[in-house]
Amino acid sequence: MKIRKKIYLYFIIAVALLYVGLLTILYYSESANSNAMIQTFGDAFWYSLVTLTTVGYGDLIPVTPLGHAVGMVFVLLSAGIMVTMLGAAVSFITSEGMPVLMLRLQKRKNWYYFADCGAESNALAANIYKEDPKALIIFGEKRDGQGEIPNYPCMYLNISLDKVVAKKKGIGTKCKVFLMKENDIGANRRAGNLHELPVEVYARTTYGQDKLSGNINFFHSYECCARQYWRSKPLCRHETSIVLIGFGNYGRSILERAILTNIVSVEQHVAYHVFGDAKEFLAVHYRLGELFSLGKESEERDSLIFHTGTWAENHSIIEQAGRIIICEDDEQSGWRIFWTLNKYYKACGRIDLRSSWKAPGISCFGTNEEIYTPKQIIRTSLNKAAVTINEIFRRSVSYPTLSWDELDDLHRQSKIVAADHLLMKTRILLGDETITELNPSLVQRAYFQYCKTKHLEGMRETYRKLDHMRWLRFYIFYNWGYGPARDDVARQHPMLCQYEELTLEQRKERDAAWELMGNISAELK
Repeated sequence: MKIRKKIYLYFIIAVALLYVGLLTILYYSESANSNAMIQTFGDAFWYSLVTLTTVGYGDLIPVTPLGHAVGMVFVLLSAGIMVTMLGAAVSFITSEGMPVLMLRLQKRKNWYYFADCGAESNALAANIYKEDPKALIIFGEKRDGQGEIPNYPCMYLNISLDKVVAKKKGIGTKCKVFLMKENDIGANRRAGNLHELPVEVYARTTYGQDKLSGNINFFHSYECCARQYWRSKPLCRHETSIVLIGFGNYGRSILERAILTNIVSVEQHVAYHVFGDAKEFLAVHYRLGELFSLGKESEERDSLIFHTGTWAENHSIIEQAGRIIICEDDEQSGWRIFWTLNKYYKACGRIDLRSSWKAPGISCFGTNEEIYTPKQIIRTSLNKAAVTINEIFRRSVSYPTLSWDELDDLHRQSKIVAADHLLMKTRILLGDETITELNPSLVQRAYFQYCKTKHLEGMRETYRKLDHMRWLRFYIFYNWGYGPARDDVARQHPMLCQYEELTLEQRKERDAAWELMGNISAELK
């Protein structure tokens, strides 16, 4: 690259010297003739400019033989110069020159850089543009000629990210970088030096924690899908039998979120019938049998029943289920199951189908437009309640505690699950199962209802039991067990027991999750 620049520099110097030399010859040859029109160096320059640009005013013309020779050289050069200038202009417009110039002119906008042009990237970019009028969408590769043209303004730059970031010159917000292909952080050549750049990185992954380094964040599309599903379609009291068809990445995430947040009553006994290979899941979460009935339905607690046979062999379970969730990783397989169910089975419950696109008249979830949103990927607003819970907790204790950014993945997840259960708490307190979205007003109303009812006979104990169920499920899911004292290394806690075995002081600790609703509603505004 340096050698090429030197060649260009030497070429420009040579051309400039040749041009000055021709002007000098023209000036001296013409100024020596008293009848010549070109008498000064400025006249010679003007004549060359008019001739080289093919304008040809005719106000100045050479009269000497040497002047004619120089004029002929200028005439011959003019055609080449015009062709070169036209080619340079076309090259500038069709290459990276124009987009780079546009970057320089829009440094104050909010830059969003996508490493690829896939369907997921397009969905997120479209959602970003809807929410942020100051967004500048940048794709790091050329659009496939077969793909649809986006219905939002964007640019395609096939240059390295560090060069893109350099054009911003630190003005405005940091550039946000999205690696939308699974585990792209380890495979994409553009990801190599991301931790060194002044950018915020969001990389899609199938494993790992939420953080890699200070500026690199991971997001799990399966977890995003599961959280979106149970927020938009929460469990209802009458649903006592849930069928999951498909236990790959999506099915596993949906069951995990159900275990952690689907607590609607202290008397509930929901049976989850799962069709798919669950050997690894049960091996990893080996303590689930302490809280759930494994392998058979129970009238006293929730059940997890993993079927080794196909769903089609279990007619009665399918037809009597309160809800069927088709969550195959392979989308085409999911659609085939959906049409088979509708054609040959009389299902009494709702059927929800995971699909990357919506279809009229079908209850779909997990579409690209729902999953790939700034709220889901950047998660600043999605986790706002969880961050608020952590800050309220920090203010309520006298000993030093960690900020949100300092928390490890386990403790972040504990706050996130507590925040996600706010929807269930609100539905329970207000007795309204049509609520699927939270806002400060609803949370405030629910808190007022809690204050009114907590002194009624048995209600305080009910509220405490509900939150202890949620809390217990979280730690059992992460394989914690009972111990006389809390030990994070050994994963032991003195409250990991049934509610009836808690001391009065330990039971009172469960009030905090409900009392928090008052503070949260105020701070979420």
